[in-house]
Amino acid sequence: MNTGIALRHARVRYGPLEALHGVTLLAPAPGLTVLLGRNGSGRTTALRALAGTVPLSRGAVVWDGTDVTRMPAYERARRGVCLVPERQAVFGSLTVRENLELAATGGRFEPALDAYPALRPLLARNAGTLSGGEQRMLALSRALLARARVVLVDEPAQGMSPPVAARTYELLGGLDACVIVAEQRLPPGLIGRAAVVYELRRGEVVFSGEAAEVAAADPSAPDRE
Repeated sequence: MNTGIALRHARVRYGPLEALHGVTLLAPAPGLTVLLGRNGSGRTTALRALAGTVPLSRGAVVWDGTDVTRMPAYERARRGVCLVPERQAVFGSLTVRENLELAATGGRFEPALDAYPALRPLLARNAGTLSGGEQRMLALSRALLARARVVLVDEPAQGMSPPVAARTYELLGGLDACVIVAEQRLPPGLIGRAAVVYELRRGEVVFSGEAAEVAAADPSAPDRE
């Protein structure tokens, strides 16, 4: 059986505009896959297509060898797909503790605080009052607690300090899940790690390979725009 989740010749339209032009990619499970691209490249749309929050106009989404193109987003979530969007990834009117309790099995959220100790003194704060980096930590903590089979994260380290960003990629890379992240540039912490990379440009895949190949082809890859 094929393991992982894939887009096959996927096309997505927003009204008259086509955002993905026949994109094909495979993210293995378990494993870390990185979608690179500038704003407007289609990387966020690819995540949404995998999660089912935007429909395909053509093509297919295949999960563990089964076509799930017509499966609604809520059913994919119920079966283990977790999407962490770039914005509005936490419940701003709830406290940090309440956000974690919603995601935790049996209400036990200590593993999230072990992953991000900076959240411990913030448990009583409303999530909407946190800084951007703190909200990302909370959003990622909820994803870690969910024990999802497929974790889709748009710019996971946005607003984080370099040490916390490195810790975030260490956590994501250690999950026993299919993990797909969307980034504008290859994070320095991924150079040398076992990660599959797809680069998108204007809705098409222009490169696929290993993270080490990206760095070898362009030594400035971590800093490229």
